[in-house]
Amino acid sequence: MLSEVFWVAFITTISGMLIKLASMAYKSKCRECSVCCIKVVRDVDLEEKELEFRINNNKTDEEKSPSV
Repeated sequence: MLSEVFWVAFITTISGMLIKLASMAYKSKCRECSVCCIKVVRDVDLEEKELEFRINNNKTDEEKSPSV
C-alpha cells in the first residue's frame, strides 16, 4: 500500500501539470483545439483586440499618474 505522502505528491504534480497545460492553451492563439471528444473553438481576434485595449489603457494610465 502506498503512503499518504506519495498520494499528496502525485495529486499535486498532476494538478500542477493540468494548470500549466491550461495556461499554455490559453496563451496559444489556436482557433480550434480538439482532444478526444472535446472540441473548443475560440474567437482569437476578439482576445487580441482585448489585449491591445488593455495594453493601450495601461500606458495612458501610467502617463497620467506621476511616478514616485
